[in-house]
Amino acid sequence: MNTLISPEYLAALPKTDLHVHLDGSLRLPTLIELAKDQNIDLPSYEEEGLKETVFKPAYADLWEYLAGFQYTVGVMQNAEALERIACELAEDNLAENVRYLEVRFAPQLHLNADLDMRRVLEAVTRGLEAAQTAHNRSEAVVSGKDVPFHFGIIVCALRWFAPGMSNYYRNLYEVMSYARDKDIFAAASLELARAAVRLRDEFGLPIVAFDLAGAEDGNPAVDHKDAFLYAHRHFLRKTVHAGEAYGPESIFQALTDCHADRIGHGTFLFDAGRIRDASIAERDRYIHQLVESVAHRRICVEVNLTSNLQTLPDLKGIGDHPLRKMVDHNLSATICTDNRLISHTTVTRELQLAVDHFDLTPAQLRNLIVAGFKGSFFPGDYRAKRAFVRKVLNRIDLLEAEYVGAVVKE
Repeated sequence: MNTLISPEYLAALPKTDLHVHLDGSLRLPTLIELAKDQNIDLPSYEEEGLKETVFKPAYADLWEYLAGFQYTVGVMQNAEALERIACELAEDNLAENVRYLEVRFAPQLHLNADLDMRRVLEAVTRGLEAAQTAHNRSEAVVSGKDVPFHFGIIVCALRWFAPGMSNYYRNLYEVMSYARDKDIFAAASLELARAAVRLRDEFGLPIVAFDLAGAEDGNPAVDHKDAFLYAHRHFLRKTVHAGEAYGPESIFQALTDCHADRIGHGTFLFDAGRIRDASIAERDRYIHQLVESVAHRRICVEVNLTSNLQTLPDLKGIGDHPLRKMVDHNLSATICTDNRLISHTTVTRELQLAVDHFDLTPAQLRNLIVAGFKGSFFPGDYRAKRAFVRKVLNRIDLLEAEYVGAVVKE
């Protein structure tokens, strides 16, 4: 145990989660209740039963990890459920002192006869706003003893999908019946980018970024470059799941072809052995230049320790995770949950794992936390973001003085 960083200190610190999937972060009792109300079949209607059959402590592979999403997405097909789940997610984060949250999900998984894109995103916004309003009107925030809570929504395009995954995808396959699968995937991504920009600009929805998620290996990000270019040209920020199931080249592609402002996971950023392009002769040089590019551009890496250990067989233990290298290279890295339900985790638990296994100093912990606030796609203007970050830094200074004994900075 790190004697300078106590669990109480970790719990008290203001935190962020920049990489959390709405459909992977339901409360288990809520999932069960909604499934009963909507007559949706579950393997079990008891919490322990679902933990044994679906939401396990450990998973054999990525596909077993993803199996639970068929049930979570299944109960998220009406506005009331989406609003409730979003509100509960914000409340759960607020309870552990998360003060900035970026919730991501694929809206096209929720489109049906009763829900269009606008209604889906409005429902999620209402849920998050309800929790935000309750916190920001509290005596602690009004008096200045606590910092306010802010949030943004990230819309996810999928690298791959099947017709049966949603009504929208089924209809798209029917309309594009003579197209290649990769062209259908690209069309869905571009349409989502168009929708995100319009709903942000015309209806004021807090859509802060565009993401690409799903099966990385065999589904290159470059196939979706038109969608990312559209987002880029309309000042919608970009993050890309990259370097998780594929190597450094995937991260390079996210940065160059997709104009990524952040990288989701980035687990194999340093792994020269995963380079597949035979034309890259000097692999170590390639890795050095890629890492330096990420560092110089302050590309924030969204690190997800538990989910990486659950889905990547090459990581035999947490010691194999590159977080230590990210810290040593002074990268902008932030600790995230990915999926609170699927991975049985919280932001505080993820930070505790980092502290315990990577021997972080208080200054290094501070850098990880501050990177989340500074690397956020804050929905307000830049001056408002700076003012918010300053409040957070002042709060961290007070907590450092109380729990660590002295303010420590690098």
